[in-house]
Amino acid sequence: MKKQTIFTLMLAATLVGHAQQGGISSDMLKQITNAYQGSTTDRALMNAISANDVRTLALNQENLRGGLDTHFTHRVESKGITNQEQSGRCWLFTGFNVLRAKAMARHGWSQCEFSQGYTFFWDQLEKSNLFLQGIIDTRERPLTDQMVEWLLKHPLSDGGTYTGVADLVAKYGIVPAEVMPETYNTNNTSRVTSLIKQKLREYALQLRDTKESDKELQKLKTEMLGTIYRMLVLSMGEPVKEFTWAPKDASGKPLGKAQTYTPQSFYKKWIGEDLNADYVMLMNDPSRDYWKVYEIDFDRHVYDGHNWLYVNLPIEEIKHMAFASIQDSTMMYFSCDVNKELNATRGLLDMNNYDYASLFGTTFGMDKKQRIQTFDSGSSHAMTLMAVDVDPDGTYNKWMVENSWGASHGYRGHLIITDEWFDEYMFRLVVNKKYVPSKVMDVLKQKPIRLPAWDPMFAEEE
Repeated sequence: MKKQTIFTLMLAATLVGHAQQGGISSDMLKQITNAYQGSTTDRALMNAISANDVRTLALNQENLRGGLDTHFTHRVESKGITNQEQSGRCWLFTGFNVLRAKAMARHGWSQCEFSQGYTFFWDQLEKSNLFLQGIIDTRERPLTDQMVEWLLKHPLSDGGTYTGVADLVAKYGIVPAEVMPETYNTNNTSRVTSLIKQKLREYALQLRDTKESDKELQKLKTEMLGTIYRMLVLSMGEPVKEFTWAPKDASGKPLGKAQTYTPQSFYKKWIGEDLNADYVMLMNDPSRDYWKVYEIDFDRHVYDGHNWLYVNLPIEEIKHMAFASIQDSTMMYFSCDVNKELNATRGLLDMNNYDYASLFGTTFGMDKKQRIQTFDSGSSHAMTLMAVDVDPDGTYNKWMVENSWGASHGYRGHLIITDEWFDEYMFRLVVNKKYVPSKVMDVLKQKPIRLPAWDPMFAEEE
């Protein structure tokens, strides 16, 4: 008997056995394989698709006609595009882009950038403490407990949210970029972060096995954090405690006499806002009831800080507040599912960029609610919302964000967003309270609905 025949018989026998358990039977396999007919069209598509990036083949040529529309009726001016390099720190760059735009407008500076490296250092230390304290708090639970499993799966990341910006600058202040420059490991975070994660998991087992008192556990945790701190210093440099600085003009000439600051006094003098008290966090999540307040457990950077707490609203309500802020020349922290339908070359987020349905001969029919419920879509990247194009009748046409992927990416470092895409893939917006109507502020008086850490809306922008 030929080897091929023996193999076919063995495969058939295996398939029959699997069919009894919900597997693929031989009859089922015949029906499945009939989906590919091997026609000349199928063969041509296979040859093309198997040898190319599907985005190249699915690129909608009709959508390219007329060029990129870069006109906006309302725009907040910004100067200088930042670059998060190979790191997941978009949340931090976005928060600082909002702050620097305000500082430049308020103080008349022609240039300004704050040190992401300084704040990221403290972020990694605080998140390490958040994890270790979480392990202490759950040490009586079994390893199979869902919260314990979640903690061990997520001991540390370089991603984050607006609450991280707010809590970290409130506690540690802020410094100019030149005071604590980026290092290789702040720009390329994966290796050091993975090593710290490994160490934190090792510490987690030690803390769970320790039968000491709470006081002794805190002492042990402090020692562990000392090791993490040393790892961070060696890879990022030691955070500055005091520095001398003066703002500069476009040529780099100091404007006035340099003064000595601590990071906290610098923030108080030049920024001075309470990023927790003065702002409202908004969400568009159609999988849950609108006009409710939600809080996601453990969705924070600092153990004694703030979870992500937001008002869930219809998308049109959020747009009105975004428009009001842009009209008043105020940028906003904005996050979305950036990789969906992104034409990175043009810098355009548009539902019509690609036609995958025609290419594969099928449909992709989930709506926003269904994509959230199935973990197909969620907030993945933070950027700075800074422009909108509005018709005289109030119709929103498109939006624009300042990104942190460098000036050569997209449209001069920006991404243009069609209003239809905004509806489908925008998730979070942080707005100053003065642009928030009273009916939304009243919702904040509700007792928040507490969601678990593994909720689909727990998403760290990267």
